[in-house]
Amino acid sequence: MPSLNLIGAGRLGNSLAYLAHASGQYQIAGIYSRSEASSIAAREFIGAGNVFENLAQLPPADLWLLAVPDGAIATVASQLAQAGVVNAGAIVFHASGALAADQLAALSPLGAQCASLHPAFSFADPARAVATFAGTLCALEGDAAACEALARLVHAIGGVPFQLQGGKDAKVAYHAALSMAANYLVTLSDLALQTANQAGIAPEIANQLVLGLIRQTLVNVEQLGPAAALTGPIVRGDAATVAQHLAVLPSTHQASYRALGEATVVLAGDRLSDAARSALLNTLQSEPRST
Repeated sequence: MPSLNLIGAGRLGNSLAYLAHASGQYQIAGIYSRSEASSIAAREFIGAGNVFENLAQLPPADLWLLAVPDGAIATVASQLAQAGVVNAGAIVFHASGALAADQLAALSPLGAQCASLHPAFSFADPARAVATFAGTLCALEGDAAACEALARLVHAIGGVPFQLQGGKDAKVAYHAALSMAANYLVTLSDLALQTANQAGIAPEIANQLVLGLIRQTLVNVEQLGPAAALTGPIVRGDAATVAQHLAVLPSTHQASYRALGEATVVLAGDRLSDAARSALLNTLQSEPRST
């Protein structure tokens, strides 16, 4: 049975180690965190593993998970290399969404196979995470042998692996996509709710109105694709309505409206005539007005 060492006893690391142990296909060997109390709590949560006080004491393992903050990954990899505890042929991986496997480069000369594994999942509550993880997409990137081994791990813990091609740049683009989808949708929702409030709509009605439309639109995007799901004044070529929108929006919202409007003109593509496209871009790119 493959063994796994966990470095970093945070929510993500604890959750993945728990799932690996619970699958019955992996053995948790060593657990190390900067705080001994965190390591002990991790062992209790996972239900397996031995706690070690420093990296140099960790036992050999088939897989090494560095579940540490992004800024510490390269440093911890260097410390492991200096300690000489990572055995040749071992799979070493981190779980950063933004950084690539090259953060582990210090371990390659020792014969380690390096990769990154990022679950597209929120680990805010480990107890809830391990109960709802099934079906989660997990991005893999790095050495081919490491990705093959991690694909087996992902399947064992109930996830769905897929591989990123293109190395570091692909990993950054992947993370940017997730950030836009999750973070910017929240920001866009807030801007729309604020504008509904500007219209004098009661908050409870605004929530139903704006969030209900967002949910309906996401279903359309899923079923039809973004271009076919697009509706509204821009795809209709209605520059006059766009100008009216800009005239009533506060200056703090105008920049967002303009940037998203220009992207929407591009998405509308051939559905716009040349004249309509030109009129829309002129309106969107005109001098901002303060209200």
